[in-house]
Amino acid sequence: MQKKYHIVTYGCQMNVHESEKIAGILHKMGYEETAEKENADIILFNTCCIRENAENHAFGNIGALKKLKKANPNLLIAVGGCMTQEKGKTDVLKKKFPFIDIMFGALNFEELERLIIKKQAQKKKVIEIREKEGEIVEGLKPFRTSYPNAWVNITYGCNNFCSYCIVPYVRGRERSRKMANIIAEVESLVAEGYKEITLLGQNVNSYGNDLNDGSNFATLLDKVASIEGKFRLRFMTSHPKDFTEEVVSVMKKHDKICKCVHLPVQAGSNRILSLMNRRYTREKYLEEVAFLRKALPQAEITTDIIVGFPTETEEDYLQTEDLVKTVGFASAFTFVYSKRQGTKAAEMEGQIDEATQKDRIMRLVALVNSLTREKSQKYIGKTVEILCEDYDEKKGLYLGRDEFGRMGYFSSKENKIGEFVNLKILSANGISLHGELTD
Repeated sequence: MQKKYHIVTYGCQMNVHESEKIAGILHKMGYEETAEKENADIILFNTCCIRENAENHAFGNIGALKKLKKANPNLLIAVGGCMTQEKGKTDVLKKKFPFIDIMFGALNFEELERLIIKKQAQKKKVIEIREKEGEIVEGLKPFRTSYPNAWVNITYGCNNFCSYCIVPYVRGRERSRKMANIIAEVESLVAEGYKEITLLGQNVNSYGNDLNDGSNFATLLDKVASIEGKFRLRFMTSHPKDFTEEVVSVMKKHDKICKCVHLPVQAGSNRILSLMNRRYTREKYLEEVAFLRKALPQAEITTDIIVGFPTETEEDYLQTEDLVKTVGFASAFTFVYSKRQGTKAAEMEGQIDEATQKDRIMRLVALVNSLTREKSQKYIGKTVEILCEDYDEKKGLYLGRDEFGRMGYFSSKENKIGEFVNLKILSANGISLHGELTD
């Protein structure tokens, strides 16, 4: 009987893609995926510690496996990712969940096969957390589950040390992949039929700074967009302090590059931006938005915003609202500040109470949703190109996104997954569009 695995993933797209790499390791070892934990021979948690609620969810789900482990002592339970990399967290996990068999960190997930073999050869648990980032491991074959989309790491780690963020402490310093390796991976994905490629990094704009060979993100973006074949190209995440006119020029040069930039602003107040150590001002951010839209009038911008940062006043918050209105974001990921031990912000005086945080996030979400609805209404009557990604069984409709990330639903007698289709938009509901095929 073939061995089975079940992976539970928390956090951002970086973690989702990392889980694809972990799945690739498990498939190489002869495992196949199962959606049911009860049928698994190994259950693996790929954790996140960016926000407290991600940790809490992981703790709750790990704890729920106690009965399953008791009923099946041969079941392997592995926990890895950012949470285990966090200082002191493995001790907490050992104490709370003594039935965990394997623990590894975000910096050594590629060693999973060896760790599983080691555990199978002994009774005691295996805990190996690399304390410092090493060389980038090439050649891992991800088990991709996201067709027709594919994610490609171009950098790992982060050097920015935003005062609220734990990423540099658990993901290490920035390391860039060799350009030739990235290009070869994208060429292979396009040849395999993937239609949308997203270049990933904590800060894609700083790509190449550590290579000392003249590589930079604009050059990489240009070379990847020059690969033959019909596909879309996205990139995330861009840091405003490093977003350059050279990158915008490359975006303008290539139709393949989606004219939608994810540019996290985090706050609209210069005082808060300074405390966050973001290293740009509100004015600088708006200048970048202006030159992007001057060069590419059709461009859309998405963002991340944090409310309730230590010492944030009502005036600071209102400046964030004002910036949201000024820019007119296509969409925004909004978060309540989450205190992370080990970061500078966690030690700041003036932590904001939960009630105030909740009030501000609700007001901000309402504002963002209203802007999103307005943009969606402007689609009605237009024909847009959609990359069909999936089929919604409940709705009985196919779905996909346009280059700006707006989701469109439509009916079709034929399977359209993986195809670019033209969709005439008939109605809009919040962030979703509904239309009919014109092909």
